[in-house]
Amino acid sequence: MMITSKRVGDLGPLSRDSLEKEPTMNSGSRKIQKPFIIPVFLPHAGCPHQCVFCDQAAITGENPALPSTESLRKQVNSFIAYKSKQRKEVQIAFYGGNFLGLAEKTVRMLLQDAAAFVQAGKVDSIRFSTRPDTIDTVRLNGLKNYPVSTIELGVQSMDEEVLALSNRGHTARDTEKAVGLLRENNHQIGLQLMLGLPGDDENRAIKSAEKTADLSPDFVRIYPTVVLKNSPLSRLFQLRKYVPLSLEAAVSLTKKLYRVFESRTIPVIRMGLQASEELDAGTDILAGPYHPSFGQLVYAELFLDKARSLLQNLENNPESITLQIHPRSLSRLQGIRNRNIQILKNEFSLHSIAIVTDDSMAENELKVLV
Repeated sequence: MMITSKRVGDLGPLSRDSLEKEPTMNSGSRKIQKPFIIPVFLPHAGCPHQCVFCDQAAITGENPALPSTESLRKQVNSFIAYKSKQRKEVQIAFYGGNFLGLAEKTVRMLLQDAAAFVQAGKVDSIRFSTRPDTIDTVRLNGLKNYPVSTIELGVQSMDEEVLALSNRGHTARDTEKAVGLLRENNHQIGLQLMLGLPGDDENRAIKSAEKTADLSPDFVRIYPTVVLKNSPLSRLFQLRKYVPLSLEAAVSLTKKLYRVFESRTIPVIRMGLQASEELDAGTDILAGPYHPSFGQLVYAELFLDKARSLLQNLENNPESITLQIHPRSLSRLQGIRNRNIQILKNEFSLHSIAIVTDDSMAENELKVLV
């Protein structure tokens, strides 16, 4: 399998450089240290049908062919060569398809090939993405001979109508049962949600997030829906039967969902599609809230809200203030092109705003010093 510079998060290839630069993510007091991920992509493989939002070729940029033992070996060894010393845990990750929907012999072959690296001490464990309705006792029993630690479920929504309109082919109850079985088998659980699907709205999205949080996953990802060129959704869009979220609305709604998970101390490890050359060029997207720094936009809004709240509670109206923050969150506080600082100056008639960093603070913490 060729290594490509395209980067589309869990839905497509990542560059080695991007893997090294992904930060530790946190929500509330709970942190999750991201492992060094070695992605192996299975575009659309194992999927029983095409969901309304999916154009897997655009997402992954790879042909729907399963990797051979030799290509997987080359892929893993190439990524290991670029692993930084700071990364302790290493995982081989099967992404881009419905892993447990593959033929049993194929699942076994891929797991055996990956497990060989664990046995050799080069890799710590295996992870994969799959659909909630592929999780059952028989399949999970088949995993017990392999070092599978993390399983991510493409939940997308916990609203039955949204799932049906999106042609997902599974129910919210399937997700609930799947999470229960994964927990019984001691797997780390990741759940992936999408916003702005057909039939979705703010109220449904927030309720979906609350139901997802009730399942207590170890982490979540949030993806706003974009209209990919060759997806069924593109036809609905062209017929004016589907209107995607604007970028502003998607950022605002994602922020609200983030707060749902933050209140439960559930880490949100990604918001928005990972940037790629194709997505940035706009050749694969017809419409929708794609932005190469979508997560940064959400974090900037979160910190702007925090700063506003703190300043509104000050007894006096100072001309100058100092904001104190963890160094990793500096750019999030400032916003893109220092937008947040300019907004705060204008709204609170501030002459100057200084920023100091303190690495003893929590990454989501902000203090105002007058």
